[in-house]
Amino acid sequence: MHQDKSQDFQRSATGSGALVPTLAVGTTVCVRNRFLGDWTSGFEVAEVLGGGYRIRRLSDGHDFRDVFPFEDVREERRQNPLRGIAGSHLDRRHQDRS
Repeated sequence: MHQDKSQDFQRSATGSGALVPTLAVGTTVCVRNRFLGDWTSGFEVAEVLGGGYRIRRLSDGHDFRDVFPFEDVREERRQNPLRGIAGSHLDRRHQDRS
């Protein structure tokens, strides 16, 4: 999934030019891969710090110790799957197991 440059931070209104976070704890996010520059989904904001975000992986709840810069984290904008439509992504974690 390709996503454009992060817009989930803003410049400080004080004129210092410092980045200020706009994402709250619990927001589902994509993180920029430090090696390839691609965006990877499946994370959420675990903590907001002065210099960036601490991130939690959704698949297993693992909290990363690293602080991710504000510009390397953006809100996930993936649309919900269309249930019952052939070819649509279906998240199997939420299927009834009757």
